[in-house]
Amino acid sequence: MCRHVSGVIISVVVVQALSGCGPGKPELRLIAEETGKVHPTLQMAPVPFGLGVNTHFFAGSEKDWSLLAESGMSIVRTDVAWSRFETSPGRYDHRKHDALIEGLERRGMWLLWMIGYGNKLYDPNAVVPANLGIRNEKARQASARFCATLARRYKGKKIIWELWNEPNLTRFWGPKPDPDQYLAWCRAVAAAIREVDPTACIVAPGLSRFDFLFLEECFSRGLLDLIDGVTVHPYRGAIERFPKVVDPKPQLPRGCHPESVLRDYTRLRRQIERHKPAGKGIPVISGEWGYTTTYVTHELQGKYLARQWLANMAYGVPISIWYDWCDDGTNPGDMEHNFGTVTNDRKPQPAYVAAKTLIAQLRGYIVVGRVELASENDFAVVFAKGDARKLAIWTRGEPHTVELGGGVCVDCAVDHSGKVIDVAKRSRQDVTDAPRYLTLAGPIPEWLTGPSAD
Repeated sequence: MCRHVSGVIISVVVVQALSGCGPGKPELRLIAEETGKVHPTLQMAPVPFGLGVNTHFFAGSEKDWSLLAESGMSIVRTDVAWSRFETSPGRYDHRKHDALIEGLERRGMWLLWMIGYGNKLYDPNAVVPANLGIRNEKARQASARFCATLARRYKGKKIIWELWNEPNLTRFWGPKPDPDQYLAWCRAVAAAIREVDPTACIVAPGLSRFDFLFLEECFSRGLLDLIDGVTVHPYRGAIERFPKVVDPKPQLPRGCHPESVLRDYTRLRRQIERHKPAGKGIPVISGEWGYTTTYVTHELQGKYLARQWLANMAYGVPISIWYDWCDDGTNPGDMEHNFGTVTNDRKPQPAYVAAKTLIAQLRGYIVVGRVELASENDFAVVFAKGDARKLAIWTRGEPHTVELGGGVCVDCAVDHSGKVIDVAKRSRQDVTDAPRYLTLAGPIPEWLTGPSAD
């Protein structure tokens, strides 16, 4: 039976390591338990649960499904634009929804399903694809009926319901973001879904970055009473300031590496703790986040995908959605065309290889914690499966050697692209900006014999 860990880290959770392999007894500190009951779907679980991509299709091509299955990913995120499926009052077209659910069900995959956006049938000011906020009670109730129909049709399927996409942006809630209107819609829709399926897993608000002011407005109005998890899109850096076409390729501002998200997660969790209902655990979910090759190389994008997923797991985040599944176009200077793990014509890129490798190396393992190394730039995340232990190691600094300590002995190693690499068997190991997966030889040091995935 798999062991599920309800994970939330209010401060950095670490494993303390000693220098060298001599005597000593490092302490293994587990990921802190949630201070409350977590929805079963959002508990920390063995890899690959919770690792996936954002897609923009319903039926998908055979190539899409084949590559997704080959990657080992367990979840996709896509959206339901209400107005496209209710074009006359009370008449719903579910053919595309059925195709999506069938495709995922055949492959045992989960769906993070973003529901929302307006409908001109009930609000003449609602236009597609922008300014889609729901601003009147008639539209709210009609949207709730549509969502209830979805919940009823797909009850019992592997679905996490997400309430809206980036309502803190004018692009998705116009004419301007409005926490009062957004919360009124959330109340109507959450109630409609739970009336049909009381066990449904509902998350929100799918926020663009960490807009703590907007979150405070939502939390103070009772959003946490309605949902099971808080979704954010932790994009790093003000990349909007760059032009569409760039030559030579610019660099992201400093501090945009995936590991920089810890400070924001910590602040958000403290904010959640102040507002959540007593006895309820509400984890943070990384619902959409990626790096475009308009601003980073394909090689660095692949390294960042692996580091993003590893950092999220080490920080107790149960769901990590990479944006995007495929490149939306072929213009190298258009940011939106270049987030994909595969090309526009579905050829695997380094990010796809990195995702596939991470899942293959850690399948069935559950995250335990992080080893505190000499430098805060260095990372060593511990994974367990039964009595077996693996470490994922990397640095956000220059390549160098680190001491893992505490009797660690390495049996074999694989880099982030799946290549077997020769490494010393001892605890002293090289680290670069690309993760390496180290399988530890027995006997496992006592300080690493914490919980297992079995």
